[in-house]
Amino acid sequence: MTTISLQRRSALIAAAATALALAGCASQAPLQDSSLPPIVFVHGNGDTAALWQTTVWRFESNGWPRERLHAIDVPYPLNRDDDTKPQAGRTSAAEHMAYLKSEVDKVLKATGAKKVVLIGNSRGGNAIRNYIQNGGGDQTVSHAILGGTPNHGVWAIPGFREGNEFAGTGPFLKGLNAPKNAAGDEVTGPVRWMTVRSDSNDKFAQPDGLWIGQKGTATNVTAAGPELKGATNVVIPRIDHRETSFSPTAFAAAYQFITGKAPSSTAIANEARVALSGKVTGLGVDPLDAKTGNFSNNLPLPGAQLEVFATDPATGARTGNALLRTTVAADGQWGPVAVPTGAPLEFAITAPGYATTHIYRSGFPRSSAIVHLRAERIADADTAAASVGSMTRPRGYLDPARDQMLLDGAPPAGVPAGAGVASAKIKPEGPQRSVAAQFNGERVVGQTWPAASGHLVFLELTY
Repeated sequence: MTTISLQRRSALIAAAATALALAGCASQAPLQDSSLPPIVFVHGNGDTAALWQTTVWRFESNGWPRERLHAIDVPYPLNRDDDTKPQAGRTSAAEHMAYLKSEVDKVLKATGAKKVVLIGNSRGGNAIRNYIQNGGGDQTVSHAILGGTPNHGVWAIPGFREGNEFAGTGPFLKGLNAPKNAAGDEVTGPVRWMTVRSDSNDKFAQPDGLWIGQKGTATNVTAAGPELKGATNVVIPRIDHRETSFSPTAFAAAYQFITGKAPSSTAIANEARVALSGKVTGLGVDPLDAKTGNFSNNLPLPGAQLEVFATDPATGARTGNALLRTTVAADGQWGPVAVPTGAPLEFAITAPGYATTHIYRSGFPRSSAIVHLRAERIADADTAAASVGSMTRPRGYLDPARDQMLLDGAPPAGVPAGAGVASAKIKPEGPQRSVAAQFNGERVVGQTWPAASGHLVFLELTY
């Protein structure tokens, strides 16, 4: 097993990746090669293809053809409580693997390639490992890159929830981790493997059970839990669970592993013309029936109304008429719509059974077809609030011990140290006004909207 610390081995990644992330300097000309392998990105538990947006942009900015970058969207992205028992709105490990296999087959057919690269975050790595070991992926995959995948469990406690996919002592992970050769390797050849992990800041690789509701109980898992014997194991200091895949430095590590050279830059290059499209999704087993739950899915929300506005970067107020006003089709898809490069945007979703959901975003430097938007419902605890606003960071967590952040001019309340939560909420009083979220240099400004009239506000960080 090879373990590489970015802090220690500057020749491989730190100087070539971390410095690039900070300075955006070029070390070589971007690749422009249509023979580059297609890459299939696999999201984590409860997540969506949209989380790969910035990673896709970074690959594009380094010459990777857009048509060879494919992020999958598992319809029911949450795992079962017990993998052996059917559970409405949840996907078993076998179903997850089968979906990945079908998506890989589509990509191979569309591109004519013989093999793909698979990059997965968290649970996505479970599906990748299962597919390569048990689903024929050893013949169709050249490289497998796992960011923050709990390869030895989120917990490894004998007798505790061993039917769960994330149990290190359960049959699923024990089967994947069984030695593959005399050296005891846990990875399946001839695929080349890399894992990326945090040195200590991944909430799902902790020795104490705090983040699984078992504070004070030993999980028997350490920060090294995501590593695999036989893989190249990269350690990036202080990154959190999602940043193992979605951070600039994780991108640089992946790019170098695939190509053998550092990217020209980890910065995202602007496009002169930006067109956006994506999917509108809902909640529960059936997004059209509020009685079926409020958990995340990636199913379409047909009939929803979507409006897109350019906004004033200082106030969050709408500037001019809607750039797009559309009814979401049966497949959930919307767009494309041309938007000004770099202009902040508001996405407003209206659908029966949901709050009117206002999502404010930083300007888009590049086009994207995975601007997926989820309608939300007002929580019971918030029904009496004048306004409800949330600061959200889909591609990483919030850590007051590490990050500089403000929500409506103050440190966000209820955010513990240790990169354990990815959102914070406020309930502003008074008339409609501007509200801002700031995080390590990114600033998203929106407007408050009345909760009594069924509105929710999300200040969504991109980076």
